[in-house]
Amino acid sequence: MRPAPRLLLNTPDIELWPGGLLRARSSHDARLLARAQAVLRRKRDGRYLAARVPEGLMPMVERLAREPGIEAALRRLDDPLLRRGPPAETPLPLDRLNERLHRLGLDEGYADASGLPLVAEPSCLYFAGLDRYRRALWLTRAAARAWQRLRGAAAADGIALDAISGYRSHDYQLGIFERKLARGLSVAEILTVNAAPGYSEHHGGNALDIGTPGEPPAEESFERTPAFAWLQAHADDFGFHMSYPRDNPHGIVYEPWHWCHAAGT
Repeated sequence: MRPAPRLLLNTPDIELWPGGLLRARSSHDARLLARAQAVLRRKRDGRYLAARVPEGLMPMVERLAREPGIEAALRRLDDPLLRRGPPAETPLPLDRLNERLHRLGLDEGYADASGLPLVAEPSCLYFAGLDRYRRALWLTRAAARAWQRLRGAAAADGIALDAISGYRSHDYQLGIFERKLARGLSVAEILTVNAAPGYSEHHGGNALDIGTPGEPPAEESFERTPAFAWLQAHADDFGFHMSYPRDNPHGIVYEPWHWCHAAGT
């Protein structure tokens, strides 16, 4: 019998991680995570909120009951339908999109100016292995399977591919902007490299930043590697395309490392 897939259950405010995939940040975390069947993780800042262990739910923050979105997350954790198999990958609502854009001084006109579509987060994502940094890589079911086939075919041809990043939430994307703003970059500068929250292909769980060992991540120099040449020749066979070629209409710099799986392929 095939083992059940490891799933990330997604709610607007909180992610529900399966046990064994998150890194401990303290000795107290380590003891709980070692026994956790599931971990509730706040999307806004990655804070661990609670762990489900054999004897029940153990809070990892004070006033867990007041945490925004906690009731929806607990309902999802206890959903009896999950016992029947993986849930549908339905999209989450986009109800806080304008709030995130306004925090960056943007408005709805960004969509028209960039030509980028809105991308909702899936309510469920599949474990697709580990990325270069030994973090869990989450993708849609189709993209996860396609990535594993793609990587295996490349390896058979002597090409090593690794994932730099996959799924990212809207809140995580906002955090990227806030960290870069704190380093002195302007919003306009950041938008040439990162789509605004709500518009990144990474939100949908179908996009991957791909690298190869020994090559720095997310650099244009990737185009000079045998790995990139192999992707150009073969990625389409597995349903992947490069999203941001040179002179693309979205105002995003050339990204030879960013590849997206076409849904339904």
